[in-house]
Amino acid sequence: MDRGRLLAVARGDEPADLVFRNARVLDVFLGRLEDADVAVAEGRVAGVGRGYRGREEVDVGGRVLGPGLIDAHVHLESSLLHPREFARALAGRGVTTAITNPHEIANVCGLAGLRWLLGEGRGADCDLLVTLPSCVPATDLATSGAEVLPADLRELRDWPGVVGLGEIMDVAGVVEGNLRILEEMALGFPHVDGHAPGLTGPSLNAYIGMGPSTDHEAVAPEEAREKAARGMRILIREGSAARNLEALLPAVSPRTERRFCLCTDDLSPADLRDRGGVDHALGRAIDLGLDPFIAWRLATLNAAETWGLTDRGAVAPGRRADLVIWESVEEPRAVAVYRQGRRVGPGERGPGEARPSGVPEELLHTVRIDWNRVSLEVSASGDRARVIRVLPGQIVTPCEVVDLSPAEPDPARDLAKLAVIERHRGSGRVGLGFVRGFGLRRGALATTVAHDHHNLMVLGMDHVSMLTAARAVAEAGGGMTAALGDRVLAQLELPVAGLLSLASLDRVARAQKALDRAARDLGVSISEPFWSLSFLGLEVVPELKLTDRGLVDVGSGRVVPLFLER
Repeated sequence: MDRGRLLAVARGDEPADLVFRNARVLDVFLGRLEDADVAVAEGRVAGVGRGYRGREEVDVGGRVLGPGLIDAHVHLESSLLHPREFARALAGRGVTTAITNPHEIANVCGLAGLRWLLGEGRGADCDLLVTLPSCVPATDLATSGAEVLPADLRELRDWPGVVGLGEIMDVAGVVEGNLRILEEMALGFPHVDGHAPGLTGPSLNAYIGMGPSTDHEAVAPEEAREKAARGMRILIREGSAARNLEALLPAVSPRTERRFCLCTDDLSPADLRDRGGVDHALGRAIDLGLDPFIAWRLATLNAAETWGLTDRGAVAPGRRADLVIWESVEEPRAVAVYRQGRRVGPGERGPGEARPSGVPEELLHTVRIDWNRVSLEVSASGDRARVIRVLPGQIVTPCEVVDLSPAEPDPARDLAKLAVIERHRGSGRVGLGFVRGFGLRRGALATTVAHDHHNLMVLGMDHVSMLTAARAVAEAGGGMTAALGDRVLAQLELPVAGLLSLASLDRVARAQKALDRAARDLGVSISEPFWSLSFLGLEVVPELKLTDRGLVDVGSGRVVPLFLER
């Protein structure tokens, strides 16, 4: 950046590269709209005011010119898109920065996956900044495909685009002083992301005292207020599997709002295409009655300050010219998007234009299963069993005790069988359990998107359908499938680490819609069934989960029997 030229343009001595005229500039500092022009030079805002000349001029036509939005926490792998296509899709929605935590691909492919993702994100339409994944694997209660050690994190710490250490999910490990986790947090990262669902009291004090300064797992106002009062920034999550915005808005007031941001965490391709991400959360917050200027701060300035990004988040001199022409303050619909003064983002509904530069061989062919060693049979040792209960719009899954005699699926009681098949090492290990809440009446659903270990998960009403779905996913190198008997009804192939497609957003979203239709035809009654399925193995979110090693009681951090003692 030529600072001398930036100064000359700011003074009005030289013409700007670009001038936006007739704009209502969104001032997120004072919470107002200002009638002004904005001059851009060297990819930065040179000045806000009148009288600037530009080599190129854009007539905003009285619309709002504001900062690009910032997603304060997202896993790009949940979009099922390769990084460049993900960035293109976000830019079409007015999101110019996303704080991404690639611990999904790290759990499958380790450093190779991280290097690829970091490289692919450079120069994309949206600035994909990275928090390096901690706790890979999340715990020893599941089998992951790779391990990321503190020495690996140290190697990548100073790479361009790295802004912190990713969410610390092993809460018990932090509170109890696990040496490896403490070593990770002592590596000198400027920011440490938290992940502390339901944590309170002395344990919360201990957790925060060790370094985590953000949390996106709060689901109730009381939880959010306690965490904010202890110094945390609360990232209000409005994603696909978990939607906490409406529940948490009562905690946001003129006194507290600077401690809150917006994030999506996990966003499906269909939601990204049809509903949007942080732009949707922003609009919904306004619709729910939050002061519009406070809502805008949650999606811009607050997020920038949370991550120490003093070069963005506002339309102000010296800040990056990550600017968006918006329809209005009340209707955050992006009309045109500029990243560092360059027009980007052809629109979220158009055909995919971003293409990966290439995919290393070690990121392909990652589903390794010895089918001769796989069994879905449950050995009953009692009548009363622990069953996972799915709650709509939540990833928290309570434990129910159910009479399971016989130990078979039962559509009349909304009782489906769940299997987690280890897919990284061909061990043949299978965790078996039962789930209520999907509404599935026949057939099966299978996926290799299974947070965070990403083994092959299959939910079904009979073994033939379950094996059909599971084998189809494996043969495709990863993905999602719906099956009935020996027929595959719908499928989305995810060849990169069993997590990502190489296709456009539109194609991936259409495939997801076809999967959802097939699931509904099989009786599924919840929205986003494959996303709900993908979280049933996340052994760090309460209360009961299933991994390849068995049922996990998250509170105690141990594997428990399916059947209770007689």
